[in-house]
Amino acid sequence: MKMFKTLVATSILASMPAAVLADPVVYGKANLTVQSSDDGTESTTEIKSNASRIGIKGSQKLDGGLEMVYQYEVQVDVSDESKELNLTSRSQYIGIRGAFGELLVGRNDTVLKQSQGKFDIFSDLEGDIKSLWKGENRMNDSITYKSPKFNNFQVGVSYILDEANDDSSTSLSLAYGDSALKKGKFYAAVAMDNEVKGYDATRITFATKVSDVIVGAMFQTQENVATGEDKSGYLVNAQYKLGKYNLKGQFQTLEDDNGFTFGVDRKLAKNSKVFAFYTTFNFDMAEDETYLGLGLEQKF
Repeated sequence: MKMFKTLVATSILASMPAAVLADPVVYGKANLTVQSSDDGTESTTEIKSNASRIGIKGSQKLDGGLEMVYQYEVQVDVSDESKELNLTSRSQYIGIRGAFGELLVGRNDTVLKQSQGKFDIFSDLEGDIKSLWKGENRMNDSITYKSPKFNNFQVGVSYILDEANDDSSTSLSLAYGDSALKKGKFYAAVAMDNEVKGYDATRITFATKVSDVIVGAMFQTQENVATGEDKSGYLVNAQYKLGKYNLKGQFQTLEDDNGFTFGVDRKLAKNSKVFAFYTTFNFDMAEDETYLGLGLEQKF
């Protein structure tokens, strides 16, 4: 594994500016499922790579109490041989961190997407919240600022340039607490997109932890800027840790469309797990969908 990480780090670093080559950390995960998928038109058995990825990140201390930070991450489809280039760009940026907060420039998730924290417990699987909602955007040509925390409150701003149309869009957030619920029992956030990928959106998130149970709720409104069509929905979820098992369920709506996912994870080691899930979508104007999967995940 050490030799593999060294080779990967060398190849990625070769494509990066020399100014950011300091204290690199190679990380990633492989996530694969064997699943039965019925998208309403056909039913298939398939092997899916669920946002498997590899990246490198690090920081460099500068004068005046500042730090240069960077991340270069790509998605790898480890189940599909049909693509000529089996890589997709993910978050890739460089920036400065200090007492003023953090300023990042490059390709990054909007602060509305980041405001959910660890809330989407089926992220990257069929039950991902982006299956029904807009707003899960990773944007090119973006500038992201996050303030220091004041009494557990933090402000976030994404400014996205549209070079082709000489235009811009923004994403704003205000969050309270620790999104991973490791430093506190409550997390809350409100975030708004303004004309991001053609949509205005407002999202409110709340999560809390009681003993071994984590519950959350989310509300969203979204409007298509071009057509004026607006929709709203909500999401509730819960997860319960029982030894090495994590039982979890999530229900999401958008007007008359809704989806439900139930799943269970079983830890095999600190960074290894096996998991299973069942997802069903009920659509008002389209065929219903169902997915049943069994998967493995390894992080490094």
